[in-house]
Amino acid sequence: MSQRLGRLAGFFLMTAVTLASGVLVSPLAVAGNVDTIRLWAAPDHSRLVFDLSSPASASVFQLDNPRRLVIDLADTELKASPSSIDLSGSAISSVRTGVREGNDLRVVLELSRAVEPRHFSLAPNAQYGDRFVVDLEYPGESAVEDPIDPIEAMIREQEIAAERAKTVAVAEGRDPVEAAPVVDTAQPHPKRDIIIAVDAGHGGEDPGAVGPSGTREKDVVLQMADRLARQINATSGFKAVMIRDGDYYVGLRQRTIIAREQKADFFVSIHADAFTSPRPHGSSVFALSQRGATSETAKWLAASENRSDLIGGVDGNLSLDDKDQVLRGVLLDLTMTATLNDSLTIGGEVLDRIGRLNDLHKPRVEQAGFVVLKSPDIPSLLVETGFISNPEEERRLRDGGYQDRMMNAVFGGLRAHFERNPPPASLLAWQRDQGRNTASNEYRIQPGDTLSAIAARHSVPLTQLKQVNELSGDVIRVGQVLRIPSS
Repeated sequence: MSQRLGRLAGFFLMTAVTLASGVLVSPLAVAGNVDTIRLWAAPDHSRLVFDLSSPASASVFQLDNPRRLVIDLADTELKASPSSIDLSGSAISSVRTGVREGNDLRVVLELSRAVEPRHFSLAPNAQYGDRFVVDLEYPGESAVEDPIDPIEAMIREQEIAAERAKTVAVAEGRDPVEAAPVVDTAQPHPKRDIIIAVDAGHGGEDPGAVGPSGTREKDVVLQMADRLARQINATSGFKAVMIRDGDYYVGLRQRTIIAREQKADFFVSIHADAFTSPRPHGSSVFALSQRGATSETAKWLAASENRSDLIGGVDGNLSLDDKDQVLRGVLLDLTMTATLNDSLTIGGEVLDRIGRLNDLHKPRVEQAGFVVLKSPDIPSLLVETGFISNPEEERRLRDGGYQDRMMNAVFGGLRAHFERNPPPASLLAWQRDQGRNTASNEYRIQPGDTLSAIAARHSVPLTQLKQVNELSGDVIRVGQVLRIPSS
């Protein structure tokens, strides 16, 4: 009897375990949900984000006549309302949804233009849960709605090419001014604008830091970037290029690519710091660290092995294809060092002016490996305008008057530097040269020129040529304008 009871108890125990195991490994999975759908429209792309209650497999494909993009999410139910999505500024004219094969969700985007889609899933983070992201990129579109004038771009490209030629000559141990045939006729001064790339950090689904009162970093830095751009554009001889001018995200490396495409003389990224404690406060200015510059040089060398880029890359006149790996490294190192030195100099000017407006978190320009600072050929700064996690600084960062004063301090530092060191073809350089008390003609230096050759060609003593141009040595730069005294 006791044996039968033991066997019966064992049977019931095994049955219970089996049933329990069946519940744990049941093939009948619970369908996930699309809780919300969010859209951000940028000039060159749109981003659609599906907020999911759990990960979902998906397929994305295009259809023509009419243009459509189809998104299938497996075993997923729609809880969001597509009619609530603001489609303005995007390539999407309407959104349709339906159920496919019983449990799958199908979303159909009606498109007003050609797109190049890409998609990926994102794991949960501090702000969001599981997400499925669809980017619609617009072929041939610029990320900047108001690009610089083509003529100014051409002038700036000539300056860049001349600087690259000088860098190559230095790396190869040649005289940097002995490169090309002399051009006798001086061209009218271009008087181009100095281009400042203004980058508002974060954006779109990336809110950045959030203050105690709910202030989002992406919002206040966009407001400040817009104020800075308006100050720049209101100043003769300067022009601003906004990296983003709305609530959308731009990839970190894409930001520097946009600055390079727009031939920027300088790149400044606006942010608001944060910490887990509300106590830290003050503003900071960052330039690229030397270690970050070294690692970036290595990345550029690897990425540029089979394509034309950076030095001589735009017009192909100074291709690195015939240079060995060591020389490529020297060229990039020279470029990065010069760029970093300019960044630190300008950073000091900016920090000095910010310090008159707000406490400084650190008394000197800090250096770190921020991705947005890693443009080898464009001096760059990242400005942490204050700690949004500090209640007092959060309040000030929301204040329009304070934003104006902070951006005036940033631009004041940039302007002071460029007024002392204007690019040769810029309006500021022309104004500086016009202010010299010399009755003479102008001559703009061409590749291959030397001071002695210019003096001989215009029949003036070399010492007099140097005196009227306030030159203490024989170093001259391509694009520099010389005053030729009357003989």
